[in-house]
Amino acid sequence: MPNPEPRYPGAPLNQELVALLVEVAGAPPGWARHVTPDARLDGDLLLDEDELADLAERLREWFGPRADLAALRAGLDLAALEALTVADVQRLLPEEDTR
Repeated sequence: MPNPEPRYPGAPLNQELVALLVEVAGAPPGWARHVTPDARLDGDLLLDEDELADLAERLREWFGPRADLAALRAGLDLAALEALTVADVQRLLPEEDTR
């Protein structure tokens, strides 16, 4: 059976976001390869609540108040929290030319 197509084909990841994810996870070398648009923050990257809170704070510091992961998560039910992906977080980030 072929692998399913990613939900976000061709969407390049913001490398600053990837670096922040690696940092908050305290990840070993090579872990960044697991950071894909479809990677779930909880289920695939195994970020815990402390790491997610740290990520939320760093996103706001680095990208500004519109990159509000805490507000996004506050409006989600349990199933949506479990399904939250790196691509969902990337959508919070401002476009490169607006920073």
